Amino acid sequence: MNGHFSLTEPRATQAVQARFPFEGAYGAQSGIARQLDPGMGEAVGRRTVFRPSDNEDFGAVADRVAQGNTGLLAGVDKREVMQLRNAIASGALLTSGRHLQHGDSEQSTRNMEVFTNCATAICSFAKFYLLLNGSGVGRAYDDELCIVDWAQAPELHFVLDMQHPDYPRDRAALLRFGLEMQILPWGTVPDAFDAGMEAQVTQFLEQSVQPVVPDVPNRVVHVIEDSREGWAKAVEVMEAMAFAQNRDCHLVLDFSHIRCAGSPIAGMQGRPAAGPVSLLRGLLNVYRNVIEPARKNGMPRWEQALRVDHYLSVEVQVGGARRAARMATKSWRDADVLHFIRAKEEGGLWTANHSVMVDQEFWGYVNAPIPANPLAEHARAVFAEATRCAWINGEPGFINGDRLEDSRTGSARDKPVYTDGRDFCSTRYHATQAATLLAKLAECAAQAHFPVTTNPCGEITLHVTGGYCVIGDFAPLLACPIPLDEVTPGRPAPELAEQWDARVRDAVRLGVRFLLRANRMDALYGQEVARTNRIGIGPTGLHEWAWLRFGLDFHDMLDEERAAPFWQAVRALSAIAKAEANAYAQETGTARPVTVTTVKPAGTTSKLFGLTEGAHLPARRQYLRWVQFKGVRRADGVWEHGADPLLHTYESKGYPVRSLRSFPGMSVVGFPTVPLIQRLGMGERVLTAPEATPEEQYRWLGLLEKYWIGAEQGNQVSYTLKIYTDRHDLEGFRAMVAQNQPKIRCCAVLPSRADSDLGYEYLPEEEVSPGRFAAITAKIKDDNVREVVDWAHLQCVSGACPL
Repeated sequence: MNGHFSLTEPRATQAVQARFPFEGAYGAQSGIARQLDPGMGEAVGRRTVFRPSDNEDFGAVADRVAQGNTGLLAGVDKREVMQLRNAIASGALLTSGRHLQHGDSEQSTRNMEVFTNCATAICSFAKFYLLLNGSGVGRAYDDELCIVDWAQAPELHFVLDMQHPDYPRDRAALLRFGLEMQILPWGTVPDAFDAGMEAQVTQFLEQSVQPVVPDVPNRVVHVIEDSREGWAKAVEVMEAMAFAQNRDCHLVLDFSHIRCAGSPIAGMQGRPAAGPVSLLRGLLNVYRNVIEPARKNGMPRWEQALRVDHYLSVEVQVGGARRAARMATKSWRDADVLHFIRAKEEGGLWTANHSVMVDQEFWGYVNAPIPANPLAEHARAVFAEATRCAWINGEPGFINGDRLEDSRTGSARDKPVYTDGRDFCSTRYHATQAATLLAKLAECAAQAHFPVTTNPCGEITLHVTGGYCVIGDFAPLLACPIPLDEVTPGRPAPELAEQWDARVRDAVRLGVRFLLRANRMDALYGQEVARTNRIGIGPTGLHEWAWLRFGLDFHDMLDEERAAPFWQAVRALSAIAKAEANAYAQETGTARPVTVTTVKPAGTTSKLFGLTEGAHLPARRQYLRWVQFKGVRRADGVWEHGADPLLHTYESKGYPVRSLRSFPGMSVVGFPTVPLIQRLGMGERVLTAPEATPEEQYRWLGLLEKYWIGAEQGNQVSYTLKIYTDRHDLEGFRAMVAQNQPKIRCCAVLPSRADSDLGYEYLPEEEVSPGRFAAITAKIKDDNVREVVDWAHLQCVSGACPL
């Protein structure tokens, strides 16, 4: 029993239930909440999940998230509401970061875009709108899918009323405007802002921004509304007019109604608004760096789209909604794909992950010296150039387009083509100006060689014209009903194993139902959501669960026979997820979900409890987590006025603190961190990512695809495999990719160097030797601050583990 995953319902055992007070698996009584991992987990919780105004803990988060989700569908049993709450509170069901952040009783009144991690877009305005809502967005830049010629866009005029608080009326505001518009060198201080600079900024302002609407012929005036929808509509008007070839028209964009910078955004928990200057800067960059060059010198339409998307994405990052996660893909068959491959190397385009969409025909040409036809030579040239660029900067990657779910099942070809914009319409936003453009693009996509692409992390396949997938994590380790340090690895008592397994099963079932309810929200791509009903649930903390529940380390799991109980459990959970999804869809009168299983990166959710992220091995055994704070030290050693008071507090307690040159006005504090996997008694059996061979990691991915993703209703596994350039040369890298990449659905291969060789001033996570780590922690005198890892674990890392 101990080594096998139970598929039967558990016997209720009073001894186990008493330790974690749930009825059955996740019963109807409210249970206590699991404590976040000291240090990283608590920091991520405070910055991302908790609402300071409500003085939350993780139990309160579980309360509001369960209430918000179950409120999306009438008639959800109260017992399920409590079971869901308890599963989240225990950490066994982690959903995803955005659900933990935004979920509450008002969820039914909000738009789905805020709650979906993964999306695609076929237009720049659609991509921009989704990014503003926090979605990660993929877009295919295939020649056949880029039909807008931005050289035919209208002449643009920007208006900002002089009475607007952000209009630069004095010298200080001019300096700020000059820095924001990148006219002045970054870091220019008031003392260095001379009369010449002031004149330069004033001239730029007068040429670029008008205080009133100009009287010009063929004028179209568009007043930008103060909302995410308003910003996106401005880009929609521009893009639709470019498609209609309205080059002889004048489009006047009035920014005067946009709230001033720093104003709170209610829908984003009070985060500060970027103000009108941010959007103005983005559109001005589009005009000067895309529209004008395309008119003068020509520019391929796919490159125009790629650059427009980049300049708009920069402003999403400035707005603070998120890091503007994007995926940019292009077909290997396109004649100009070599230009796309070099785009990252040439600099400037840093807001998207770039990948080349390939297929088995491509790999056949790469791995065989014949035939010697033009397409085969083109394929080999694409592979050689892509791997050369990737060896230098990690991009582009390869995506096996013919192994994506939609292409395999044919469902992408079933998507209807609408001419009235109904497939881009929600309560909040309706594509009115671009309906004709969207219909034409839908016709193009129906004939495209690759009708699907992926989200930025690669684990979700979506129609190129637009789609969503709501995703979430479950953590089987955290379903354990007793404290982890009381479990003998691989040998839990039979009654404990029974209860543990039941809680894992129920976490999966509850997670599936949670995600399917989220699909009922008001959505821009509502037609596509109804058609596909996509979800993606996946495990995180797999390595910890394999060790504590089954007694297996990474190398053990690669042996299918030895690890049979583990892989049988994974397969059983996959079947449970799909059966529950199909049954719940039928019960609620919705479509059978096209996809159910996935493995996402799980960055935020895993950090809450110190777990390995998604399918990834632990990156490091112990490290300093560097966190930025506002403030710098004066020459006399005193912190400048306005510096975050925590800087002095942490420094006085002995934490390493230093100011940054690359981020003026900021300093970083180093928090010693030991991942949970180091605290489970594995000792030397812990294997980090740099210590596993590429072949072992490819084997690991293949097993996850076999047992968890499955042949039907499966997405992909998001995984980044680092290849260290001091251990492999370029030719070895090429041989490894050519041999292994065709065999799996998805894997990002990232050539990398040791942290110390990367040339950055600092990295968020800095690996340090056990000796140095122990020396740093010995200087810290802090028994109360939550970032400190407990001393017993620190002593173990240094080699002095107490008996």
